[in-house]
Amino acid sequence: MSFDCKSAINWIIETVKRDQSHDGSWRYPFKTGLSTDCYMIILLRTLEIDDEDLIGKLAARIASKQEANGAWKLFHDEKDGNLTTTVDAYYSLLYSGYIKKDDPRMTAARNFIVAKGGIGKANLFAKVVLALTGQYKWPEFFPMPVEVILLPHSFLINFYQFSVYGRANMTPILIAGDKQFSVKTKRSPDLSNLIVTSTRDEEDEWRSLFSSVEEWVKKLIGLPEALHELAIDRAKKYMLDRIEPDGTFYSYFSSTFFMVFALLALGYSKTDPIITKAIDGLKSMKTDIDGYPHMQYTTANVWNTSLISMALQEAGVPFEDPVVLAANRYLLERQHKRFGDWVVHNTDSLPGGWGFSDINTMNPDVDDTTASLRSIARSVQVNPTLLESWNRGVTWLLSMQNRDGGWAAFEKNIDSKWMSLLPIERAEILLGDPSTADLTGRTLEFLGNYTRFPKGDPRMKKAITWLLENQEEDGSWYGRWGICYIYGTWAAVTGLLAAGLPRTDPSIKRAVLWLKKIQNDDGGWGESCLSDSRRRYVALGDSTITDTAWALDTLITAEKRPSREIERGMNYLLSSLAKNDWTTDYPKGQMMPGAFYSHYHSYRYIFPLLALSNYNRKFGG
Repeated sequence: MSFDCKSAINWIIETVKRDQSHDGSWRYPFKTGLSTDCYMIILLRTLEIDDEDLIGKLAARIASKQEANGAWKLFHDEKDGNLTTTVDAYYSLLYSGYIKKDDPRMTAARNFIVAKGGIGKANLFAKVVLALTGQYKWPEFFPMPVEVILLPHSFLINFYQFSVYGRANMTPILIAGDKQFSVKTKRSPDLSNLIVTSTRDEEDEWRSLFSSVEEWVKKLIGLPEALHELAIDRAKKYMLDRIEPDGTFYSYFSSTFFMVFALLALGYSKTDPIITKAIDGLKSMKTDIDGYPHMQYTTANVWNTSLISMALQEAGVPFEDPVVLAANRYLLERQHKRFGDWVVHNTDSLPGGWGFSDINTMNPDVDDTTASLRSIARSVQVNPTLLESWNRGVTWLLSMQNRDGGWAAFEKNIDSKWMSLLPIERAEILLGDPSTADLTGRTLEFLGNYTRFPKGDPRMKKAITWLLENQEEDGSWYGRWGICYIYGTWAAVTGLLAAGLPRTDPSIKRAVLWLKKIQNDDGGWGESCLSDSRRRYVALGDSTITDTAWALDTLITAEKRPSREIERGMNYLLSSLAKNDWTTDYPKGQMMPGAFYSHYHSYRYIFPLLALSNYNRKFGG
């Protein structure tokens, strides 16, 4: 199926209108790899919850994704396979009971794991899961003592110098690790044949870090037993105080998973109401993809809804349209009123942001806030009753600017360079939340295009300076929350131009030349997930709809007239909108480089609609 520009716009509009849910939201799946499916099986079996319908279907989905060599992959072009994902899949399938150890598929998986060094070479989270369930020995010295939670905020190393994502996951892990807790059941498989080498070398590394941090803590607050128990109590309180109404801890799958084990380590029963409600909350995040259930890491309903509502309006759908009205009602109901951890480093602002999921009430982020504000911007101009919500949102957004001029996702001013020194994989990503080009660029784009914020305001100038100073040598920008350089360049260029930087500026010219240079022969663009772990652009080898839309939107915004590259890109996009193959299933979001990627089913509609509408408005369809 092929379209012209206007018919393509109309096709996307009608498609997303049909897909809107009764509450005004869009519930397109937020696919986050296999780990959540694997860990749900492990969690249910550990708690001896015999939900065989769910366990059986999750096992079937996991098994269906196995490669011919026995491995599982994080993304299509990952060479051979991914060790950690294969360990997760192998373990969960055996624990499910639906596939036996002598099954040829399991033999192939086991051979792959052993050839790659065994479970000792899996990533930190996988080894924690294995330790929690009695399959791997806890290190004698855990990477960080739980007493770190007691350190005052004024100290270089303190609990609130970690990102909210890091705190949410590390808090229950610190509790369980401190207790050296593990639990097996009568169904637990034996994974001892996957242990290839001794863990002594790894323990030496962990001991080194533990000793260093312990010395700092000891000098600052001492380590008497009373303080140790206080730290455990403080960590438990941190978790329990941040349980969302649906029972999940901060609305994340992983933090809720680890919270359950931390509570078990503290003596809670497997049937305690807190644990039971947490499991119900995780189950509520289930979605269906291609006939199989998938456990989402969280829901993406607010993110989907804000972006789609904004894109529809950019395409000419009036804000009075019932679809837009319903979407904006949904968003306004989910503006935050509770203080969250962000207030620790941003003491002068009131709540007013938005979170990513429909179950998130206290963990707002800059990206969802600008997206939601874009969605309601036109309505605010004619409906004074929305001004209070608008002002709260904009005020919170501005208050979150970092001292370096950029914006991070969840936190303010916690970019601690020392985190990269921790012997924890990707510690600076897991535990940090620095300014990024994608967040800073999109914030500038919002302020420049959707508000009357003065272009010469020092805060805007500071953000522009940060972006210019963080441009890559080749002209691109690195995007933290997407894949990766095409994404970051799109956000940075559109933001800089909206903020008043002329298209003749050398930084814009370099970015445009870079995008033209990496265009594929078929007219599209495509970037590999390998870009984020290698920290340089890696071509996918094939074009994707989303990458092409990001690149096109950038070029259309930056150029006065349709260049040859724009026209070729338009031809690819218009001829590819309705296709379905591995490229339309390729992850375009990332949480942790080399470990955790996401595929938004909504992106194939949102970003092409934005690019096509921009082209139609600027150059004519």
